Amino acid sequence: MTKQAIATANAPAAIGPYSQAVKAEGASINVSGQIPIDPATGAFAGDDIQAQTRQCLTNIAAILKEAGASMDDVVETTVILTDIADFAAMNEVYGEFFSEPYPARAAFQVVALPKGAKVEIKAVARI
Repeated sequence: MTKQAIATANAPAAIGPYSQAVKAEGASINVSGQIPIDPATGAFAGDDIQAQTRQCLTNIAAILKEAGASMDDVVETTVILTDIADFAAMNEVYGEFFSEPYPARAAFQVVALPKGAKVEIKAVARI
């Protein structure tokens, strides 16, 4: 799979570990939104946004591995938060899971998530 970050000075620069856009070739793997459930326990990995973000991304990595892909193949993510004030703490953990060229990303706040999660993350990978 070939993945190339697209950046232009004619649009706002990325302000975190994401790209303005990503050009990718290959088969698409669309990972459903993951909430922070630890598959070993069936419970949330923790109550804080960092533990929950880490578990969401760990779940995505496990699904991608089963599909023959990795986090390096992710070209786009959507991060859904119940409190946008958690963005910086989420972003810190998020950055641990990706390297350049970073995936394109959207992040926004919603009123509630399933089971009372603080975060849900979905991903699209190309292999």
